[in-house]
Amino acid sequence: MTSSFTVNLTRGTLHVKVDKASLPPQQLFDFAERRNPKRAFLFVSKVLGRHIPVKPSLMAHAFEQLAAQIPDNLPQPMLVIGMAETAVGLGAGVHRALQSRYPQAMYWMSTRHSLGTPLFARFEEEHSHASSHLLHWPLDESLKKQLLATKTLVLVDDEASTGKTFINLTKALQDAGLQHIERIIAATLTDWSGDALHQALGDTAQTVSLLSGSYQWQANPNVPPPDMPQVNSVAQGDWQPNLALDWGRLGVINHRHTLANKVSVQAGQKVLVLGTSEYVWRSFLVAEDLEQQGAEVYFASTTRSPIAIGHAIKTARAFSDNYGLGIANFSYNVEPNSFDKIIICSETPAAMMDSSLVTALNAQVIVDD
Repeated sequence: MTSSFTVNLTRGTLHVKVDKASLPPQQLFDFAERRNPKRAFLFVSKVLGRHIPVKPSLMAHAFEQLAAQIPDNLPQPMLVIGMAETAVGLGAGVHRALQSRYPQAMYWMSTRHSLGTPLFARFEEEHSHASSHLLHWPLDESLKKQLLATKTLVLVDDEASTGKTFINLTKALQDAGLQHIERIIAATLTDWSGDALHQALGDTAQTVSLLSGSYQWQANPNVPPPDMPQVNSVAQGDWQPNLALDWGRLGVINHRHTLANKVSVQAGQKVLVLGTSEYVWRSFLVAEDLEQQGAEVYFASTTRSPIAIGHAIKTARAFSDNYGLGIANFSYNVEPNSFDKIIICSETPAAMMDSSLVTALNAQVIVDD
């Protein structure tokens, strides 16, 4: 059954048609306005745990639903790639769900943080507020060999608007040395791309999603584009990464839970766990643990994505990034008075966290060390 939406935004009107959905569309996404002259609108996921706080059990269910659509008996080795920044946790969740069928699948994530280690490839997400993505070579020799032998690519993002970023990524990987790819699966929560990946790459490629449809954008020529904060950095900043604690930028087969037992809550407490930037998977595992202990837990994450207040974005807070890049970061839809406890999880030292954020949220900071 199809459904349609028309959304009036400041810079134009968005017409959306949903063709297929595993859940009612209103349970999967909402809308917002980007502070980005290249693209005015944003589909805001209600199951991702980035811009809207979400229960970790609901997130895990979305991971499993999406992974279940990826076919059996795909050629191996399999490489699962989560797309920075928004979908690196989603990618890890899909990878975890896939491991019951593909236990040796490798998880790798694109990043906008230079690690000071060799790059395998770089590609562009052309419409983004931060268009450049980096892929670092694994340091482990066995992972290097597995990477180069990849036969199935699973590319994970929260949504596909045109499919162009997936096409750019696939070309960058092939140019960098992945010459044995037999199957490409793009897995997204929402897909608006009209099967663009298959059209561009042929029968080896397919897209799976929890929802698919199409949209039309009618711009209002009388509204000028917004000023966008400068957030397109792929520098290392002042952060000195501990490569031994990597959870995906250098490739992993099995995820480690290095934040286990670093925080405690009481049963029945309403708790928010806030991941930071790309550091979301181990933050999510904390939220999952606390939910299983009986707390009412929600998960969200900070981001460098500049979004206007309105529609799905009820509140916004800006602060300095915690990597020493000198760029703005943002937290959306986090009302500190709505929670008994807020926990910020970070891969950078606690002293690098903007104190204004910690104070405003009255938060406890736990660090992966």
